[in-house]
Amino acid sequence: MSKFTSSRARRSAVAALVAVAVPLTAATAANAAPNAAARLASTAKKSPNQSVTAIVQFKVSEAKAKQIVKAHKGKITDKLPAVQGYAVKLPAKQAKALKSVKGVLNVTLNSKVKTTSFSPELLATNFPKTTGADQAWAQGITGKGVGVAVIDSGINGDISDFTNADGSSRVTNVISNPGATTAGDPVGHGTHVAGIVGGNSSFRTDGLAGKYTGIAPEADLIAIKTSDDVGESTVVDVINALQFVVDHKDELNIKVVNLSVSSDTPGSYLTDPLNAAVEFTWHAGIVVVSAAGNRGDAADAVQYAPGNDPYVISVGATDETETANPADDTLASFSSRGVTLDGFNKPDVVAPGAKIVAPLAAGSAFSTLAPATSIFEGGQYIRIGGTSMAAPVVAGAAALILQARPDLNPDQVKQLLTTNVNATANAGGELSIPAALAAQPTAKGANQGLTPNTSVANALALSGIDPTRATWTKATWTKATWTKATWTRATWTKATWTAGATGTTAPWARATWTCAACESAGDGIDQTKSTWSKSTWSKSTWSRSTWSSVEW
Repeated sequence: MSKFTSSRARRSAVAALVAVAVPLTAATAANAAPNAAARLASTAKKSPNQSVTAIVQFKVSEAKAKQIVKAHKGKITDKLPAVQGYAVKLPAKQAKALKSVKGVLNVTLNSKVKTTSFSPELLATNFPKTTGADQAWAQGITGKGVGVAVIDSGINGDISDFTNADGSSRVTNVISNPGATTAGDPVGHGTHVAGIVGGNSSFRTDGLAGKYTGIAPEADLIAIKTSDDVGESTVVDVINALQFVVDHKDELNIKVVNLSVSSDTPGSYLTDPLNAAVEFTWHAGIVVVSAAGNRGDAADAVQYAPGNDPYVISVGATDETETANPADDTLASFSSRGVTLDGFNKPDVVAPGAKIVAPLAAGSAFSTLAPATSIFEGGQYIRIGGTSMAAPVVAGAAALILQARPDLNPDQVKQLLTTNVNATANAGGELSIPAALAAQPTAKGANQGLTPNTSVANALALSGIDPTRATWTKATWTKATWTKATWTRATWTKATWTAGATGTTAPWARATWTCAACESAGDGIDQTKSTWSKSTWSKSTWSRSTWSSVEW
């Protein structure tokens, strides 16, 4: 029996500079590409005699400009009248020297460029505009380099929406459920969620380029499959998935976790093991985003882990109606809201979550059970509603924030995303990415004075940390009471998952991550089921679903 997944997604080999049209805050510059002066100085220092092509702009006559170029051993390769200059080939040290010559306006190295590819004019969906993600893209903020773990039913990794320009995949697949014999997504839920976080149709060649794009279209996606071969998942599977996230956060640069999942048992966050796991992850320095649930205004609507936890960012869903204007957005009727057993108001923020179009996993349950009216573009995309769809909108926003401002901790990210919001018709504050990017968090951020889950508090206490003052930075306790799972890895050359295959080798089928220490079903473990927030099927498993609770 083979359990395989992809290796860490290979990042694009070609670095590209993207022009920043909107000024960023000082904190944003920490992760910015080197500016033109810095690149020129660095090249001249490292390789002074290397021949480079520079764009040299002048404020003197053509004759004088040519004299200056010749004096610095340069050769003009192109005349650039639009910028009052020339493309000049010369040694790097001479290019740097030119910058200080009287009569020279500016000297910059000629760099490779690419379009941002994420054109709002091409989008066939509103949610990137409603949340202001398109404004972040205009600044070159696309989630690039940030790892987002999607703990769900897997991802159909051979979809072109999850590839880089060179065809390499942005997806790493992990299996945390011992009942799953293959990678991929037999359900369809995880693929849809991942598409909302970081789908990118820009490199499609079938006429759909740019139409369907997620919030963070260049983020790296870590698909942690918690469902077995028939679509069922347990709390244990989710806890194992969160353990993987913490164990491999540095290796895969995981900064954000999306949990469009809910326990089927209400309770206090202080004692629930899934709550302990999400707090464990949060204190390890990772932003955890959870769906609030689809129980509407029921008395117990927000009493289920992990959305009931006061540390995580729990997300409710809005209906965008037919516009990208947040002012007319309304709270989706299915979106859970209320007060938890421990007295916390939930959700923490709302985001678009009704009638969301994102990639469809070929051959999945979604593709065979969904109404025809929800299938788009010849079966390549599907429209679904639920807080499972709203959560990844916020997870993608967190990735954008952390690309721009990698110095922020989870408490600060939560504060930015939940307090800098747009007004809506009746749903309270809706996610505003531009406002969050522009704001400054307090030194400590959100979540101050909270009491951790009991097991987390014990772990903190064992490490000599005051539980009521613990923050994500106090990560030394993470191994105090937790047994590290054993994850094995092996090499594969081709995918063996064939559901919906197109005959091409899946780009994610390069290596395997499986949990060797995870228990299998039937070994005396409480198989308490975790459901996918009821956003796409009822309490029964997907294979028996009537789709009665889907919002189309």
